[in-house]
Amino acid sequence: MNNIILLGAAGFIGTNLALELSRNQKNRITLIDRNLKELNKVKALCNGKVCIQKFNLDSRSGFEEILEKQDVVYHLLSSNVPTTSNQKISEEINDNVVLTARLLEACVKCSVKRIIFLSSGGTVYGIKNSCPLNEKMETYPITSYGIQKVMNEKLLYLYQYMYGLDYRIVRLSNPFGPFQKPNGVQGIIVNFIYKALRKEDICVYGDGSTVRDYIYIDDATRAIINIANNNTEEKIFNVGSGKGIDINKIVEIIENELKTKLYIKYSSIRTVDVPINFLDISRYENVFGKLIGIPLETGIRKTIEFVRKEYLKEME
Repeated sequence: MNNIILLGAAGFIGTNLALELSRNQKNRITLIDRNLKELNKVKALCNGKVCIQKFNLDSRSGFEEILEKQDVVYHLLSSNVPTTSNQKISEEINDNVVLTARLLEACVKCSVKRIIFLSSGGTVYGIKNSCPLNEKMETYPITSYGIQKVMNEKLLYLYQYMYGLDYRIVRLSNPFGPFQKPNGVQGIIVNFIYKALRKEDICVYGDGSTVRDYIYIDDATRAIINIANNNTEEKIFNVGSGKGIDINKIVEIIENELKTKLYIKYSSIRTVDVPINFLDISRYENVFGKLIGIPLETGIRKTIEFVRKEYLKEME
């Protein structure tokens, strides 16, 4: 029996990870978040096969009380997003990096066997490297969000070096799919679909040529769990599609699936946006085999179905 705890379980990735992990009867899963209402929704989705606990997840927290007898920790916590992370840098380093240091201290005290950290393939590499981006490249983030992810990665290395705390780092690209907030600041595919169905204007920063790496959430969660459960010597894995797709192509696919024209409004490009970013996923595939099982078009079609179902009353 594996005792698994998900920190930040009420979010998009946490919800989908909880669903997948709960399918394995050998897992005893505890979900932690600030938002008890959202946690109860996740518990219902998992047919009650998980335990939930509200906890004040901040840099002052003493994590020992929730980590006792836990084997594996999934660290999904983040208080910011790339587009706004350069506004309050010192505060957010405290909220995300100091928090991680306190969490790792507690992991050591509670004899946690392994911690899985969700890093960012979209921000840690920055703009100095050429694509596809591989795990051996230097990191040159241009956002505080990316810098915080790199700092947390280095803390994980340090705690393994000092105390033997085992870890895995997942540098995830741009996941999309069910349970992603359609009106949030991340996730352009879900956001575009939501606004298209409501016949609202869609804002695109720049001319639509910005290239990103998109992965359907089912493929992402499967990859994360594979990495978490494997005993390979590699600690860091890129997880993405391995392909770069520009925003204009995303718009085209959504238009084809919906058979309607999207209302696009172009705006000035932002300084926090890397022009091109997609990942080399060969390290993952050399260990685990093929990563992508759901092509982009299929994933978008599934996401459209979910958004229609989830927000049907709102859109009527």
